[in-house]
Amino acid sequence: MSKNKVSSAMFFVLLAGLIWSFGPLVVRNMDNAELVPWQYSLIRGSAIFIILNLYLFLTEGSKFTNNYNKIGLSGIIGGISLGIANLTFILSLTSTSAAVTLLMLGALPFLAAIIAYVFLNEKISKTTFIAIIIAAVGIIFMCFDSIQTGTLFGLINGLVSSLGFAVFTVTLRWKKNTPKLTTVSIAGIFAAIISLLVIFFNDSNVLMSLKNTSLSSLHGFLVCSALILYSAKSKYLPAADLTLLSLTEILGGIFWVWLPLFGINEVPNNNTIIGGAIIILAIVFYGFNTRRYIFRY
Repeated sequence: MSKNKVSSAMFFVLLAGLIWSFGPLVVRNMDNAELVPWQYSLIRGSAIFIILNLYLFLTEGSKFTNNYNKIGLSGIIGGISLGIANLTFILSLTSTSAAVTLLMLGALPFLAAIIAYVFLNEKISKTTFIAIIIAAVGIIFMCFDSIQTGTLFGLINGLVSSLGFAVFTVTLRWKKNTPKLTTVSIAGIFAAIISLLVIFFNDSNVLMSLKNTSLSSLHGFLVCSALILYSAKSKYLPAADLTLLSLTEILGGIFWVWLPLFGINEVPNNNTIIGGAIIILAIVFYGFNTRRYIFRY
């Protein structure tokens, strides 16, 4: 595999993580987000489904619907897993601090590496393994104080979100010919349907304010944009590598809700700053180690 393709994949996966990192900022700008997590997920999931299908129509024409006939078991599992990850991410983010939710995503490389090894026999390169260990040290530092601000509900949902995204990533690697964006589309409609059912059985109001609805749609657009990049480049990198590079979501997410310019002011503690620097070191180490280019997969 050419170095240019691998380098391009690394760049776009890093960019995808950066785009995802704006999600917590969007949620923090909502009015009473903790009261409408299911309504938020309904709108966001619907937006993902609509935007992706519109994108597929513009790029492939009316024949894009044929992709749903080719989805297969990997696409169904991946779509449902990603849908669960989307739902639990919002439930976690609306019940605890952004730092705690994002820190739970730090388990992604480990979960993806284990699942990919068990089901795909996808081995981990020495470079990736060392980078994951370095990142783990950073995550541990960040957890020291941030964990005290969390709730058990938020922590559990954050971890489930991490597991769901790890499974989704592995399914992208499982059957490389599976229509990947159609898998993401399934995730969107799955999340929307589950949210609608919960709202219905709780006899809640489906509607939100115009501001919250607009922010939900914006978040859906951000998710779509990043998933298009992430999914398109998944064939060039092992699952563990993909999730390691996407840790930029943690760094950016904590930074944006702290940056005074945006008015949220969730100030990170010293351990979070130190841990973030260590994660950056892990990503830089990974990126500059040229031996990963001969990794065979």
